[in-house]
Amino acid sequence: MRIAVTGKQGQVVQSLLRRGAETSVEVSVVGRPEMDLADPASIAAAFSALRPDVIVSAAAYTAVDKAESEADLAFAVNAAGAGAVAEAAARIGVPVIHISTDYVFSGDKASAYSEEDATAPISVYGRSKLAGEKAVAAANPNHVILRTAWVYSPFGANFLKTMLRLSETRDHLGVVADQTGCPTSALDIADAILAIAARIVGDPTPSLRGTFHLTGSGEASWADFAEEIFAELRRSGGRTVDVKRIPTADYPTPAKRPANSRLNGDKLARAYGIRLPEWKPSMKIVMRDLLNKGL
Repeated sequence: MRIAVTGKQGQVVQSLLRRGAETSVEVSVVGRPEMDLADPASIAAAFSALRPDVIVSAAAYTAVDKAESEADLAFAVNAAGAGAVAEAAARIGVPVIHISTDYVFSGDKASAYSEEDATAPISVYGRSKLAGEKAVAAANPNHVILRTAWVYSPFGANFLKTMLRLSETRDHLGVVADQTGCPTSALDIADAILAIAARIVGDPTPSLRGTFHLTGSGEASWADFAEEIFAELRRSGGRTVDVKRIPTADYPTPAKRPANSRLNGDKLARAYGIRLPEWKPSMKIVMRDLLNKGL
């Protein structure tokens, strides 16, 4: 199976490259300068040459706070660009798997969000990603949209790596405790994408298409996540860092974050038999990877 992935440096992209190298799946990455999501013409040309069996739409504008002042660029990449990728997939007759986000929800719900819950993004980034979902669905009926959240990995910039970097010089850290979500390993996401791709290529069953939630099992606040990171760091012989649990109001940002980012993954489990592992063991795997590299 040949998979083409948009982007080159993202966490999901790098995780797919690692998993592809460990399996018989051929993973090709497509990104700037030869393909720019803000340039639809470059998108069509890139995929016509590759002829993949599946396209994974993973590249995105992800600077959540910066998007508040760069709305046009965020929408050009996350909405128009995502739609152009899905259209390119439809043109060559292959499915598209599009990566979306918990930010399409307001975060006001008391329990985990299901795919049937109303979307109501509270940031430019969230609105641009929701527009991207709609563009993908309109451009290619043969699509899987995967909403994920709180992604971390050995690659790129993410919360886990930030906590490890700060632990080198800080004995105490204030971390937000009133936002709750599902920490999710990009390596686990990659495993799920490969399984979904293998099914969707040859199986026309309608229930395999549509929007699904894909996050690590369990839940945590950012403070819970940080405390577990530092506990594992201590177990590995690293420094001790104390977490001060603070409210969102004490850590203001240009873009609002959902207070509740928990996503219910039952629909994906029913359709594909896929449920990601509990987040703590997956986090330990990523931490071992980083610590073994001296990071």
